Amino acid sequence: MKILKYLFFLLLIIIIGSAIYFGTQDGSFDIQDSEVIAAPPEVIFNKVNDYKSWENWGPWKKEDPSISFTYAEKTSGEGASYSWEGEMSGSMTTTKVIPNKEIHQDLMLKTPAGERNNKVYWTFEEMEGGTKVTWGMKGEHTLIDKAYYALSGFDFETAMHQMNQSGLEEIENEVLDDMKQFTINVDGVTQYGGGYYMYTTTVAKQDEVDLKMAPLMNEVFGFVKKHNLNTAGKPFAIYNEIDNANNTVIFSAAIPVKEQVITPEGSPVVCGYMEPVTAIKISLKGNYKHLSEAYLKGRQYIAENNHEIDTSRKMFEVYITDPDEVPNPANWLTEIYIPIITTPQPAEIGL
Repeated sequence: MKILKYLFFLLLIIIIGSAIYFGTQDGSFDIQDSEVIAAPPEVIFNKVNDYKSWENWGPWKKEDPSISFTYAEKTSGEGASYSWEGEMSGSMTTTKVIPNKEIHQDLMLKTPAGERNNKVYWTFEEMEGGTKVTWGMKGEHTLIDKAYYALSGFDFETAMHQMNQSGLEEIENEVLDDMKQFTINVDGVTQYGGGYYMYTTTVAKQDEVDLKMAPLMNEVFGFVKKHNLNTAGKPFAIYNEIDNANNTVIFSAAIPVKEQVITPEGSPVVCGYMEPVTAIKISLKGNYKHLSEAYLKGRQYIAENNHEIDTSRKMFEVYITDPDEVPNPANWLTEIYIPIITTPQPAEIGL
């Protein structure tokens, strides 16, 4: 009996000692990982902000294929939430959002030892080459958790870093794939009304047009703003002369205006006028780098439908969306116009 009492007291001392030991260990944690993704902050933010996308890039489904997700009525922005059932169930709620900069979330996990509640946070920092995305979680380990990690040898911090890094890599893959999406549609024969426009012209290598277009367009925008001119449509580019032998192109960056503008002699920005034109219209939704494919499809349509390109008129493209306002290239919309020769009607030829 004395031996049993001794063993009991010894076990009690071990339990109390262990509790005191693990209780004095710092259980707070703040684990974060970062990745620089070659995309604008808004594109990545939108991906993370909507819980419906988490099922696609989240690393947990690889760990637990049986997991199932339930979405609340609101899945993005402050107050959004979703939950899941699996080997470890839980839920997440967005508590704070600073658009394109920060997201804060409350995470609840149901573990065999009870509920665990942690804080999850995201930051999106624009920098050269893309956006630095940081994914972190902070909280406090319970006494049971600290004892379990110590006795089992489970490295909680390493496991969290691995999960974060896997998730960030999947987000990067999804975002880059999304940005590559594009569609080209040949809309057919259309009438373009023409009108006055302000423009400036330069020459460039064909593969350098994109680099020169932005500063050229900014120059025209600056002129229009400085002189308080009334615009009459979306900005566009006119291809005045294409020299395939020398790989050069003379093009103009232009902005439509409501009336003729007389500019002083020597002004780099001048006023032009486009006559109404019949053209084949091609719509490109996607990055400008796909413009050559769009022109090719337009020319194929012209050949297949026995139209003839009007070489006396210039091809032009209208930029419906502003990249500064629509950061995802997959959502850029450009309208391309290739002028064609129309068959004169009897009245036009004096019959």
